[in-house]
Amino acid sequence: MGNVLVFAEHQHHKFTKTTLVAVTAGKDAAAKSGGECYAAVLGKGVDDLANEIAEYGAKKVFVVDDAALEHYTADAHAAVLAQLMKDKGIETLVATATAVGKDLLPRVAALLGAGMASEVVSFNADGTMSRPMYAGNAVATVAIEGTQKVVSVRATAFDPAAKGGKGEPEKVSASIDDAATRTRFVSFNEIKSDRPVLTEARIVISGGRALKSGENFKTVLEPLVDAMGAAMGASRAAVDAGFVPNDLQVGQTGKVVAPELYIAVGISGAIQHLAGMKDSKIIVAINKDEEAPIFQVADYGLVADLFKAVPEMKDEVEKLKH
Repeated sequence: MGNVLVFAEHQHHKFTKTTLVAVTAGKDAAAKSGGECYAAVLGKGVDDLANEIAEYGAKKVFVVDDAALEHYTADAHAAVLAQLMKDKGIETLVATATAVGKDLLPRVAALLGAGMASEVVSFNADGTMSRPMYAGNAVATVAIEGTQKVVSVRATAFDPAAKGGKGEPEKVSASIDDAATRTRFVSFNEIKSDRPVLTEARIVISGGRALKSGENFKTVLEPLVDAMGAAMGASRAAVDAGFVPNDLQVGQTGKVVAPELYIAVGISGAIQHLAGMKDSKIIVAINKDEEAPIFQVADYGLVADLFKAVPEMKDEVEKLKH
């Protein structure tokens, strides 16, 4: 019986869509291993969050309420999760491969002396897992040796969990030593935007190096983004050129997105960028180079000058609103 523990990540006292993805993955992993799926909520004053996540089908929710966990720090959270794994006899820890997940899970694996698989996209009945390699051009079947395992899952590979069933919250006391509190939270400098969160948006419009400048992102691309109520993304080339901040980067070394509609504007379609968006439901590409690799994955392609096509698109979208 391989029981699974899901790390329920929360921000600003709210669960993100990626947390519900982790719950779905955890339930799937537990079903394949014949065990139960539990969740862990860490923080200060998080009883309401524990009750909320309990409605998504976890058998039990372990609540660790401690002042040392009020803000995320890798050492303290890793120490608590590792202790939970040992005390509760958990075989597998699952979390989504968010910025926090990527920072946290390797530390937990090191504390446990356990193997880890990252960016997993499916759990198999024989105990193996599938994960992409070579920028998504190959899918590897991997197995982790040992009794305990740590797994991060790709945010676009599982649907967010739906409410169903009511788990039982259980308060657990934490034993956090001085070594786990050497890192202290100072401040969280967040870039705020009225636009949807990039990894959760239904529509994403990304710009590439062909936009030529950050000013053109503002004057050419942003009006279309706002007209469509979309999130804005960018290629690594545009980020490296300093056109936009790196939190907008979509790709292998940026954020992985899978919206209902992805519009790539002036993006050639390098393999690293495709790895971050090719699971989108509908892909539209606008590029004046008809040989651009992006057209190989696009459902709809427009060979045109973006500086003419994008404003025209914005105007047509505005007309549809009236």
